[in-house]
Amino acid sequence: MEKLFNNTFKDKAVLVTGHTGFKGSWLSIWLNELGANVIGYALDPISDDCNFVVSGIKDKIRDIRGDIRDFDKLVSIFKKYKPEIIFHLAAQPLVQFSYKEPKLTYDTNIGGTVNLLECTRLCDSVKTIINVTSDKCYKNHEWIWGYRENDRIGGSDPYSSSKACSELITAAYQKSFFKPGSSKYLASVIAGNVIGGGDWAEHRIIPDCIKSLKNDQEIKIRNPHSIRPWQYVLEPLIGYLILAAKLVNLKEDYVGGWNFGPDYSSCLNVKQLVEKVIKIWGYGRYKITSKDKNKNTESNLLMLDTSKSRFYLNWKPALTLDQCLGFTIKYYKNDSVDYSFCVSQIKQFLDLFIK
Repeated sequence: MEKLFNNTFKDKAVLVTGHTGFKGSWLSIWLNELGANVIGYALDPISDDCNFVVSGIKDKIRDIRGDIRDFDKLVSIFKKYKPEIIFHLAAQPLVQFSYKEPKLTYDTNIGGTVNLLECTRLCDSVKTIINVTSDKCYKNHEWIWGYRENDRIGGSDPYSSSKACSELITAAYQKSFFKPGSSKYLASVIAGNVIGGGDWAEHRIIPDCIKSLKNDQEIKIRNPHSIRPWQYVLEPLIGYLILAAKLVNLKEDYVGGWNFGPDYSSCLNVKQLVEKVIKIWGYGRYKITSKDKNKNTESNLLMLDTSKSRFYLNWKPALTLDQCLGFTIKYYKNDSVDYSFCVSQIKQFLDLFIK
C-alpha cells in the first residue's frame, strides 16, 4: 500500500471529518494502514452494526466526537492536533432527510464546509485539503452522458443544492485564500452512488435489500427505473488518496474538482441492481410498489464523466458491478467482521486495482 502513495501519509497528522460514517470509516482504516496519525472528528455512529463500530477502528485512531457546525470546538481540534492533510466527509448525506430537515442540511453541508475551510485558512500546519461533495451537486438535465467537472452546478432539493453550494465555497476559498504559492492546496471530489459493507443508512437501496433478505422479507422497490452510477466504496476512496498524494507532492497542478465514478456498464436501474443482489445473495424476492405520493422526488438519471481523473491521476474503476456486489455481500454475510476483515477487503481490492 505504501508504495502506491509513495509513503505520503506515513507519520502525517491526517484529519478525517465524518469518520464514523460509511465512507469515513473505510477511509480511516485505509489511512491507518498507510501509517497516518488519523484524527477523526464526527458525531456518534448511527448504529452498532455500522462499519465504524464493527471494524474497531475507534481503538486505532484519535476518535473525537464533535459537530462540524461547532466552529469553536473545531478550532480547538486544529490547534491541538495540527493536522497536515484533511479529508472533509462530515455531512448530512441523504436527499429524503433533507426534505424533512432542510435547515439542518444547509447548516451542516454549507456552514460545515465554511467552518472547515476557515479553520484550514487559520491553521499553518494544514497543507492539503480534500472536500468530499456529491454527484448531485450538478444541475441535473437527465442527460444520457456523464457530467464533467466544468458543467453547471445546481440542485432542486435541499441536499443537492447544499452540495452545489459546498462546491462554490470550495472554489471561492481556493481562488481567494489558497492561491498558488500560498502553501495550501485544495480540491473537491465528486462520486456517484457508493455501496459496500457496513452501510446501514436509511433510504439507501443496498441497506434496504440486506435488511429485507436477512429477515426473509420482500425487497420493496418504489423507483425501479431510476438509473444510478453504482460503485464500490473503495473505488472513489483510492481516488481521493491518489489525489491527496498528488497535492502533497505536486501541489497546484491538482487543485480543483475531480469526478470518480464507475464505467457506464455499472449504471443500471434499481430493479436490475436488486435482481443482481438477489442472485449473488442466493435467494430473495422483491416487489415493485406504487410510488408514495407524499414522497419527494429524486433524480432518475445521473452519471459522471471521469476522463479527467483517468488521464491526470491514472485512476480508473477496478471492479465490475458483479465484483462490487460480491465484495459487498461477502461483508454482510460475515457475522464476525472486524478490522482484519476490512483490511483484507482493501488488499483484495488493491490487487485488482493495480493489475
